[in-house]
Amino acid sequence: MNKEKNTPRLFFEDQIKQVTKELSVTSRQIRNISIFRIIIFFITVIGIYIFSGIHLYALIATGILGFSVFVYLVIRHAKLYKEKKWFEALKAINETELALLKGKTTGIPGGEEYVDNRHPFTSDLDIFGEGSLFQRINRSATVAGQNLLAIKLSNPDRNAKELIRRQKAINELKNKPVWRQQFQAHGKLANDDNFTVENFLNWAEDTTVICNKLFYKFMLIITPVLGFGVILLISTGYLGFGAFLLFLILPFLVVGGKISMINKLHQQLGKKTETLRKFGDMFRMIESEQFTSELLVENKNMTASEGKSAHAVIENLSRITASFDYRLNILVGFFLNIFFLWDIRQCIRLEKWKKKYGHQMKITFNVLSQFDELASLAGFAFSHPDAVFPVFSENDFILEAEDARHPLINKEKNVGNGIDIHGWGKFQVVTGANMAGKSTYLRMVGVNMILAMTGAPVLAKTFKMLPVEVHTGIKTSDSLQDGESYFFAELKRLKEIITRLENGEQVFVLLDEILRGTNSVDKHRGSEGLLRQLVHLGASGMIATHDIALGELQKVFPEQIINKCFEVDIKNDELLFDYKIRDGISKNTNATVLMKKMGITV
Repeated sequence: MNKEKNTPRLFFEDQIKQVTKELSVTSRQIRNISIFRIIIFFITVIGIYIFSGIHLYALIATGILGFSVFVYLVIRHAKLYKEKKWFEALKAINETELALLKGKTTGIPGGEEYVDNRHPFTSDLDIFGEGSLFQRINRSATVAGQNLLAIKLSNPDRNAKELIRRQKAINELKNKPVWRQQFQAHGKLANDDNFTVENFLNWAEDTTVICNKLFYKFMLIITPVLGFGVILLISTGYLGFGAFLLFLILPFLVVGGKISMINKLHQQLGKKTETLRKFGDMFRMIESEQFTSELLVENKNMTASEGKSAHAVIENLSRITASFDYRLNILVGFFLNIFFLWDIRQCIRLEKWKKKYGHQMKITFNVLSQFDELASLAGFAFSHPDAVFPVFSENDFILEAEDARHPLINKEKNVGNGIDIHGWGKFQVVTGANMAGKSTYLRMVGVNMILAMTGAPVLAKTFKMLPVEVHTGIKTSDSLQDGESYFFAELKRLKEIITRLENGEQVFVLLDEILRGTNSVDKHRGSEGLLRQLVHLGASGMIATHDIALGELQKVFPEQIINKCFEVDIKNDELLFDYKIRDGISKNTNATVLMKKMGITV
């Protein structure tokens, strides 16, 4: 197979083509069966009508045969409908992947629920929200997996050894695109607004016993014996129908005494059979797949409960919940509860299951969440074959990259730049004109650092860094709710950085046009004082500014301050940007040119 055939775009297109074909066949079969069911129904009715009063055996045979075929078609229709939903899920997954490759994120959740404007970096670096990194990465099949991904992006790992383990796991899953998509499809089909893993785990860990007691176990044995015994004696004439009415008191008292608790239990687990089976399918995929990376093998081995696979355990639970749902049919539920104390019986089965496996479920579902979260990052890696896994330092600070690009900018417009900071107490002062690329450069650096500290590959030819805490001050905003001005909000953020440094923490800082809420003289004095303090406290980072005088600090701190810039060329009143970072202090400005182009007199 040639290299072109292996590109993500062609893979997704090929998957869509295959799934669309399967979907077409399945949809046609569903239509045919629906028509055939109607035909069988009418043939059976006509046959019964013809043979009624003429031929008893033919009448019975027609009824049985027609009913049997009809039931088979109903079962077959249900199975095909599930297959249709499966193919639709796979198709939607690949269509979303194609859209992401084209930079289209419409309709894709951006993780708005995780937005926190007070966070040290997520708001500034567009980690969550519309057009965010989360929106480009998230392929989570479960809510728990999505939450874990959000945690990893907002609280990235700074342990180099653990990050290398994650890299190997992500790289292995990257090379299993079909497995990942099937895993994701099972998860999508398991999504149920009325079922949350959190509530399920709360139930599984609850040790309250409702029915699993000796009295109820005894009643499970005695009730059917009494019930069918009374029926037998009535049918043989030994007892009258009143005996049956007396017998009914027993199941009504036994089941009725626990009915409120049983109803509450059914609200928790009732009508969840298909959801549980889909979770079981996800566990089966994990258990049946061969993994080689340490982290995946370790997680896979944690799914077993009491010597049984997680798939078998969840499948067992789904069978119990399916039996529990018989109570939803009033007539069937009435009959089963009278003769078998059905609700009590299923309650005991659930409590036995919970006693045996409940304590392990939190670990088991945590494993599922970790596979889900790693699969999302692996999906991102697969869609960016030119991305590289960073090399991590465990000693002195280093941030070094070649041709690093922003993962949120479309490939056609994405300009790569180098990064080069070695040692603590080193700061890049990045000067440049409006729209030259300073802010984008800072965000590119920050986003790739966060991405690297999830274990994912980054958009660069090479990337090396020390995992470190990141703090930013790029787009601080007013807080009407707290009555804070922009300037005060920015000072609070800067104070937090200083406090952490004074406490001995190692912090990498990204600041863009700080102290914008004051006059130019105060701004320069404040910026210079802050930069001196940051260098003195041993922080490393970057500060973007229009204040080219700030670059003069390099003369005071020649070993600590590095001047970098973005330039703009002006030809025939047209602005030409190359968005490439250069050494030195910016020499060109463009404010007056922009004002003239907007019709503002200068």
